[in-house]
Amino acid sequence: MLSIEYKSTGELVPYVNNSRTHSEQQVQQVAASIKEFGFTNPILIDHDGGIIAGHGRLQAAQLLSLDEVPTITLEGLTEAQRKAYVIADNKLALNAGWNDELLKVEIDMLSDDGFDISLLGFDKEEMLEILGETALDSFGDDAYTKKVEIPTYEPKGEKPDITDLYDDARTFELVEEIKNANLPQSEKDFLMLAAGRHTVLNFESIANYYAHASKECQELMENSALVIIDFDKALELGYVKLSEAISKQYTKEYPDEG
Repeated sequence: MLSIEYKSTGELVPYVNNSRTHSEQQVQQVAASIKEFGFTNPILIDHDGGIIAGHGRLQAAQLLSLDEVPTITLEGLTEAQRKAYVIADNKLALNAGWNDELLKVEIDMLSDDGFDISLLGFDKEEMLEILGETALDSFGDDAYTKKVEIPTYEPKGEKPDITDLYDDARTFELVEEIKNANLPQSEKDFLMLAAGRHTVLNFESIANYYAHASKECQELMENSALVIIDFDKALELGYVKLSEAISKQYTKEYPDEG
């Protein structure tokens, strides 16, 4: 029988190979949902406190400075089953769809009742597709703006060490494999370039490093999209792309910049 047990957030251990990512905006959405509805979905863990499902919920709890979170310990899973469930828990939910007509009816009713529909997890672009132009009125400028925080890069303590900005262990494992492979040099060169994709960047530390960095280093970090300061520049360089619906609205509101 499954039972809920509250555990300290410090006791829980994220799965190092968790392939599901959680953007800062999505974590903020989960945090907003927890504030509105409560912590309704316990974090699933193994007997050692390792997280099987609920990495995003833990991040949201930490954002809210919660000391404890509800957990359920899954007993009896083999190592293979645990690894598989980490993936399946996320993917199976994504396989569901929406009845667009019923979804629109429900959201319209919530909006009419004065409920903050930004808590539903849809961004403004998605609301435009569901509700049409009325989404602009439903969200309003303030409701949308509060979901997109303009980053401020102020130093937080001492400048991080450069090695704190990334984890390249997997990259160098691949590099060694490629070096020892019996392949033409041109193929090795290509694979060496591709190996860099496995370097994991710590964007929180990168932002703090940026705040301490020289002007020249900051400009290169911006050009590499390690941080985004100028939205227009990010569009120009192709790091940000407007959807067709948002692009039309942007052109409508700022005709001189189209």
